[in-house]
Amino acid sequence: MTDALPHPLSPQDCLVAVMIAVSASDEDIRTSELVKIQATVNHLPIFAAYDIDRMNLIAQTVFDLFAEEDGLDALFGLVRENLPAHLFETAYAMACDVAAADGTLNDSELRILEEIRYELEIDRLHAAAIERGARARHLSE
Repeated sequence: MTDALPHPLSPQDCLVAVMIAVSASDEDIRTSELVKIQATVNHLPIFAAYDIDRMNLIAQTVFDLFAEEDGLDALFGLVRENLPAHLFETAYAMACDVAAADGTLNDSELRILEEIRYELEIDRLHAAAIERGARARHLSE
């Protein structure tokens, strides 16, 4: 699985992996979630020099990890090893945006967001602000 990566995960790879993990958490990757991930990668400055071709490799890595018993723990281990701590809240914000992209949050999405908060040690008050911002951006009426 991760042995197939041509080089270690970049911080951008980690952000993509977290977004894909949220989308795949309910085993139903919705078009709105894929559009949100693509738009995020296409428009945010942190992805300006990102090799877009790596997205498929990162997605496959996430899917391979999810097929393993402790795959989520392994994913978070990779993210913590390769994502600078100052980008942890960025990762959580992107995760919230992907989860909110289809207008609903199901139990599996709520659980993975909770896991991300825990694994990346996101302060509860900061998490609440990030979640409120995602909710505000994705209201339909």
